[in-house]
Amino acid sequence: YCAYTSVITACQCLCYFLFLCNLVFTVLGLVVLGLGMWGLISKESFAQEKIGSIGTDPMLMFVMLGFVLTMLCLSGCVGALRENCCLLKLFSAAVLVLITIQVVVAIIAYSLQDQIGGYLRSGMLAAMVHYQDDLDLRFITDEIQSNLQCCGADNYRDWEINIYYNCSAPGVLACGVPATCCVDPLENGTVWNSQCGVGAQLLDEFTAQSVIFLGGCLGGISRWIKQHEGVIGTVAIIVLGVQILTVFITTRLLDSIQQHKAYLHYNMGG
Repeated sequence: YCAYTSVITACQCLCYFLFLCNLVFTVLGLVVLGLGMWGLISKESFAQEKIGSIGTDPMLMFVMLGFVLTMLCLSGCVGALRENCCLLKLFSAAVLVLITIQVVVAIIAYSLQDQIGGYLRSGMLAAMVHYQDDLDLRFITDEIQSNLQCCGADNYRDWEINIYYNCSAPGVLACGVPATCCVDPLENGTVWNSQCGVGAQLLDEFTAQSVIFLGGCLGGISRWIKQHEGVIGTVAIIVLGVQILTVFITTRLLDSIQQHKAYLHYNMGG
């Protein structure tokens, strides 16, 4: 009887712990899903003229990630609360698949670390080419340039590849750079001056350094990663550790449930 009582107590503790963990991640998944839907709705991505390009919208990634995370964690919640072995096995298998994917991605990233710089450069240049035409790429590019205090991929003259900032362009933006390249984009400290980068490509580096950031963002990204590699590694290890712990707890819970059922079956049979 004491052994049976200890099994029941352990089973209940594991159930509640697994339920609470999955409840937290379910809420997180719903937040990510909500952000993705908000982004799609705010950009009117469901409009008839835009629905064809929704498959390439970065916000769709948030929607899919939030949906998968919510469904996965809900299965863990219900499985733990109802002591449903099928749901718990499904949950455990899904988490194992996610762990495997993350490990494989980490191995591939490590093996291709010499080529990653080239991929980043290509991606940054592509974002600059479509800067005026894609709101998502513009937002990402502006965030990188303003937060890292950089301009362009390698330097500020890279903006020549954009048809609006090209020196042969007919508009007012010709030979300029975006306002997020500016050292001080605020006029009088309060009003955003979107024209502060006009004509910046015509300036020599000595004159331009007081107006815009000269350094490219690829160097800024590399420095940021080196400065925060300890934090990035720690977070990655913690996330992976939590997933492994979740699988271990689920396995233990399944064992406890099966022992409970075996005990009841034995006594009822007796």
